[in-house]
Amino acid sequence: MADPPPFPDSGDDTGAGPGRGPTTGTRRWVPVVGIIIAIGLVLLFVILHLTGIVGPGAQ
Repeated sequence: MADPPPFPDSGDDTGAGPGRGPTTGTRRWVPVVGIIIAIGLVLLFVILHLTGIVGPGAQ
């Protein structure tokens, strides 16, 4: 006797459908966190240069 499928209700459902993205690939939060970190680093760089803590003439 054959073993029953592990998820008998799945049928031929691939997991992707209306309103649902594919189950593979990068999670949505990964690029969002990367963009937030990049913006934060640019702002830190600009602030440090405007205050004179980093760059020419820094003491």
